[in-house]
Amino acid sequence: FKGGDTCEYLLSSGRFLGEKVWQPHSCMMHKYKNSEAKNCLIDKHVVFIGDSRIRQLFYSFIKLINPQVKEEGIKHGNIPFEDKSASIKVDFLWYPEVNGSMRQRIKSWTEGSVAKPHIIVVGAATWSIKIHNGSNEALAQYKINITSIAPLLEKLAISSDVYWVLQDPVYEDMLSESRKMITNEKIDAYNEAAVRILNSSSRNSKAKVKVFSVSKLIAQETIMKSADGLHLPESSRDTNAMILMNVYCNKIMKPIDGSCCQPQPPLTLIQKIAFCFFTLSIIGYLIISLIHRNKYRKNKSCTDLESGEEKKPAISTPNVSTLEMLLQCFCKLGLIMTYFYLCDRANLFMKENKFYSHSSFFIPIVYILVLGVFYTENTKETKVLNREQTDEWKGWMQLVILIYHISGASTFLPVYMHIRVLVAAYLFQTGYGHFSYFWIKGDFGVYRVCQVLFRLNFLVVVLCIVMDRPYQFYYFVPLVTVWFMIIYATLAVWPQIVQKKANGNCLWHFGLLLKLICLLTCIYFLSYSQGAFEKIFSFWPLSKCFELNGNVYEWWFRWKLDRYVVFHGMLFAFVYLALQKRQMISEGKGDPLFSNRVSNVLLFISIVSFLTYSIWASSCKNKTECNELHPSVSVVQILAFILIRNIPGYVRSVYSSFFAWFGKISLELFICQYHIWLAADTKGILVLIPGYPMFNVLVSTFIFVCVAHEISQITNDLAQIVVPKDNSTLLKRLLCIAGFFSGLHFFSAMQDQSRH
Repeated sequence: FKGGDTCEYLLSSGRFLGEKVWQPHSCMMHKYKNSEAKNCLIDKHVVFIGDSRIRQLFYSFIKLINPQVKEEGIKHGNIPFEDKSASIKVDFLWYPEVNGSMRQRIKSWTEGSVAKPHIIVVGAATWSIKIHNGSNEALAQYKINITSIAPLLEKLAISSDVYWVLQDPVYEDMLSESRKMITNEKIDAYNEAAVRILNSSSRNSKAKVKVFSVSKLIAQETIMKSADGLHLPESSRDTNAMILMNVYCNKIMKPIDGSCCQPQPPLTLIQKIAFCFFTLSIIGYLIISLIHRNKYRKNKSCTDLESGEEKKPAISTPNVSTLEMLLQCFCKLGLIMTYFYLCDRANLFMKENKFYSHSSFFIPIVYILVLGVFYTENTKETKVLNREQTDEWKGWMQLVILIYHISGASTFLPVYMHIRVLVAAYLFQTGYGHFSYFWIKGDFGVYRVCQVLFRLNFLVVVLCIVMDRPYQFYYFVPLVTVWFMIIYATLAVWPQIVQKKANGNCLWHFGLLLKLICLLTCIYFLSYSQGAFEKIFSFWPLSKCFELNGNVYEWWFRWKLDRYVVFHGMLFAFVYLALQKRQMISEGKGDPLFSNRVSNVLLFISIVSFLTYSIWASSCKNKTECNELHPSVSVVQILAFILIRNIPGYVRSVYSSFFAWFGKISLELFICQYHIWLAADTKGILVLIPGYPMFNVLVSTFIFVCVAHEISQITNDLAQIVVPKDNSTLLKRLLCIAGFFSGLHFFSAMQDQSRH
């Protein structure tokens, strides 16, 4: 760990991921769009001073502002550029040598009331080598000239950003005869002189001229593709321009995926309160533990010296109290949240951009599938979608989604579409599981609702507080929470139709189907009426939960993307339970689900349907087109998978305990990955061990999985305490929770007011 100055890393070090993606050491680069570049540079004046290489950088820079610009200026002359809509001025000044003329121009900005440029980019040397035929006298003069210019640049650096661009290496074999004297040895000598003089003359750290040396590293990898051996290929100079934009703009625009040059965000009021709460919990737990330990020592059995027998204590060791368990949970949670904060809010650990390659996605997929098959065991029951099977399903889906996220596979459309089906399958299980519970048990009590809501939302609420993120940011939890409430409302509203009641009169089945049709109609209406949907979720307090960046569009998009799949899950549960009740399916161990003939036909149709969907997903042209059809067709592959998994008796009778273990903590894995496996709110990758990518993934994955498992245990323990079965106690707890959220809203309002 060399400190938190990621600007130094951005300007001086990095490596290529693939051919064109530049990865700075320790931090993430944001890819600026034209609109973002304009917003950052509004009312700014930028000046590039130097030779033809600096002119190249100038053109790449202004193309970030206006991509329509063509390189048509005078080659050996000044080139102005202005964007009147944003009042941005960018000038290229032709000074191919570090000499008196360049010094005079720089000096003019330091005198009197002349407006100074906000950004100054300087660099030159190859012309001095060429004109003077690489003589030592020219190098000596270069040193003298830089020595005279350095104090002026430092004076400008007090109020402006000043960058000295080191000379890129050349590809000597391609140089023309007139440039043969420009050798890499000479360039290194000029660069060494510039670095030594600029660094030694700076006495004030705030007035330091930033040395732009990363261009050298980029050129070393790409100069072979140069057209003339001297000038960089376009992709390389575009990378340099993007680095320059990140150095200046990240601290202004604060992009999530641009961690380079971003200062650590200050602690909010709510974060400070959370820190105090967790600290007090840790202290309280330690005190109670010490008291109990001392009591245990006093009451500990002792040996009778005469008989050699052990005497039993008069008082037995007391059980762990509710207060102690509560404090223990918050103590562990406090330590875990500290790790979360250090990983993704403090500038302590490094972050890197994602880079997709087919091998980085498919090799881990094959590896975990082999592991999953290796841990095959018999199920306790052989029903369709039994508990072990659904845990297994959640587990392997979650592992695939994790690999998808860390490998950046969203850029590959066929993989993206299949992952969308996996997310839909989670929601399908939500519809299937909750419908089955309410239909069979008929339990619509407050206790059940509170238990589910607590288990779903506890971790996300804590992360919203600790990581200073809105609830909608963790979009999947709001999604399953809202769908749970919709399922509950659909079945709990009068008339309450459950299996016990429907068995007495078949007409109740039609009543339930009527409810499901009403639900489908509402879903259809809201999916095609964005205005109505936004009005519903724009009312306070729903707006506080579902707004992201000041509107609910993101929430509408996420809800709409899988709008029918929960309904499909409910309908499948209804049909399956009806068939099961009438004994129309065989769920014995080793027995096929239907008769051999029907089973074979359904199995064939399922395999064809599964493959057909995959072929369609692989042939999609763009995400917009695919996302439009996805809500209607995703259920095809889900149902096909369920039938393939359950029709053969043997396949239904076994499960993978490896996948099932991960399935039990799938929700925690999905949420925790945001900050302690990925980084920058999922935009990058957390780097605990730099320089060893595979070893880093192993270590960070081990910690990540352990933390997710521990949080799952903490959530289960707290659910028993916070949501008791006794109704009067539960009511008191609910009042306390309402008070907690009221206080949270009050402090959030104070926070927002102080920010504005």
